[in-house]
Amino acid sequence: MGLTSKLDKLKLRSHDESATPASPTNHHQQQQLQADTSEQFLDSENESGEDDDQARSILMEIISQLRPGMDLTRITLPTFILERKSMLERITNFFQIPNLLMEANRTQDPLLRFVNILKWYLASWHIAPKAVKKPLNPVLGEFFTCFWDKLPEGEGKAYYLSEQTSHHPPKSSYFYLAPEEKIRVDGTVIPKSRFLGNSSAAIMEGWGYVTLGKFGDEQYVMNQPNVYCRGILFGKMRTELGDHMVVRCEKNGFEADIEFKTKGFIGGTYDAIEGTIKDSTTLEDLYHLSGKWNEVMYIKNVKTGKKEVLFDTAKTLRVKPLVRPLNEQAAFESRKLWKPTTDALAKKDQTTATEEKFKVENEQREMAKKRLEDGVEFHPRFFKPVDAGKQDMNDLEYIIYKPLELSEPSNVLTDEMLSVAPILPGQHYDDKFEIPAFKKQ
Repeated sequence: MGLTSKLDKLKLRSHDESATPASPTNHHQQQQLQADTSEQFLDSENESGEDDDQARSILMEIISQLRPGMDLTRITLPTFILERKSMLERITNFFQIPNLLMEANRTQDPLLRFVNILKWYLASWHIAPKAVKKPLNPVLGEFFTCFWDKLPEGEGKAYYLSEQTSHHPPKSSYFYLAPEEKIRVDGTVIPKSRFLGNSSAAIMEGWGYVTLGKFGDEQYVMNQPNVYCRGILFGKMRTELGDHMVVRCEKNGFEADIEFKTKGFIGGTYDAIEGTIKDSTTLEDLYHLSGKWNEVMYIKNVKTGKKEVLFDTAKTLRVKPLVRPLNEQAAFESRKLWKPTTDALAKKDQTTATEEKFKVENEQREMAKKRLEDGVEFHPRFFKPVDAGKQDMNDLEYIIYKPLELSEPSNVLTDEMLSVAPILPGQHYDDKFEIPAFKKQ
């Protein structure tokens, strides 16, 4: 990846909503266990950047190797620019404002429900580090799990699982489930980075599918804006979101097209958005959207002319996920895999961070070499290739291997989810999880 990935921007005055560790279930735990809170909330959102002169001198060594349009995937970046978490964990930022997603799921009117789904998705983009940071590139087969013990207004729990299903190109597959609310989210993040002179670009491919079981498996399909890091050679380094993001609901016939505007050399402003919600059948504009994605966003009803606040990011109620303790995690789980690296980053010990990061990446190369020598193909543990006939999620390439039908009772969905991967405290990684997903049902 390049110097950025899609969420590297934050102007947030958040009110963190505390979450309590999950209570053990009889069939997974015999005693009360606590989730890992000692490093659970690595406060990477408050990370500051390095000294500008120091940062630029290190960057100049790398930039001397680059050419405009060059793929940055194989470039080793200085560790000071790294966030203290893997991309697999970074994706959870989308699920840290659950009250907005639950609000959408309780909205009966189809058009207003679409507006609220869009509000939830747009609101999530401002959760990111203050400084220019990129998450750690997951290695092939790396995975991350977490859970939310108490969703807003007593709406039960939620579970998250992600796995690096491809390394070249990098593909991060993820799955989110709120059993009581009958919500599932399937997605893939595929960043493709380019060097553009004084900027780098992370072209964000991949799609997300939000399915609402309470409304007959109503599905919302969405892509992502691209990310640009400005000021690599001169000027102040900062990130911008740019280009178009689309959200569609085919069942109800609504579509949103949001442009994330980048600042021009002469005029314009940072972080602005502009877009429309329209009827996909008649192509009639229903709402116009404006504002800033990291401050206040507005929505205007085209028919009535009424303009109001869609979302003010200063009023964010954030609920961070919980993670099993490190001593219960497998070697390839993100927190355990990258712990020596993130510990060094926290101490600003760049030498040790670089050495530890190299160890992880070198082991990845050795494993790939051995697979090649042995004629063995890599297969993900938790995600299987999308069936050729399953057109509704064909863009994802990989989906969680268990069906997990939202029509099932919430307790059945919970048990099925917890049988896929270790998520709650007391669940240990064992041999059954090593079986490739395509061989499991």
